Amino acid sequence: MEILRIKEVVNVVGLSRVTVWRMERAGKFPARIQLGERAVGWRRADVEKWIESRPTVGGEVMAK
Repeated sequence: MEILRIKEVVNVVGLSRVTVWRMERAGKFPARIQLGERAVGWRRADVEKWIESRPTVGGEVMAK
């Protein structure tokens, strides 16, 4: 299992930190997991599933 930190998540999905946070709070983005007292991350597989579930335009995934 690979864990992505916020900088990697932002690079992979092409959204800002704030947008990721807002979508997560609204239940529209995978939930973070607690890695330590002050560290969180996201499972790469969860983020990839989320990307694959996004609507497509012209046959290509929008959020890459």
